Amino acid sequence: MDEVKRLTLQLKEQINTIQNEYRVKIKERIEEHLTDVHFDESRIVQEVAILADKADITEEITRLLSHIEQVEDAMRLSQPIGRRLDFIAQELLRETNTIGSKSNNVQISKIVVALKSEIEKIKEQVQNIE
Repeated sequence: MDEVKRLTLQLKEQINTIQNEYRVKIKERIEEHLTDVHFDESRIVQEVAILADKADITEEITRLLSHIEQVEDAMRLSQPIGRRLDFIAQELLRETNTIGSKSNNVQISKIVVALKSEIEKIKEQVQNIE
C-alpha cells in the first residue's frame, strides 16, 4: 500500500503539468485546422473547457487516496477484513483504469502500469485473508 500511495501522489503532482500540456496541444490543433476559417473564439474556449474536464483525473486521484485511507483503517480492525480489502482493491483498480483511459500522457501511463501491478499484488495477497 505504501507503493500505491507513493505512485498516487506522483500522479497528483503531475496534474498541473498534464493540464498545461493538454491546453497547448488543443490550441495547436485548433490553430492548425482553422487557419483560413473564421470561428467564434468563445465557442472554442467552451469546447476546450469541456474536453479538458473529460481528461481531468483529479477526482480519480481523490478517490484513490480515499481508498488507500480505507485500507489503512481496515488494517487496524480486529474483525475479518478479507472481503472488505478485496472490494477496496477492486475500487483501486477501477480508479486506476479510469485514469489510464483518460490520459494520453506517457508519464501518467507509466505510473498507471506500475499502480496496476501493485494493486494486482494486493489482490493476490487479499485472497489469503479471512
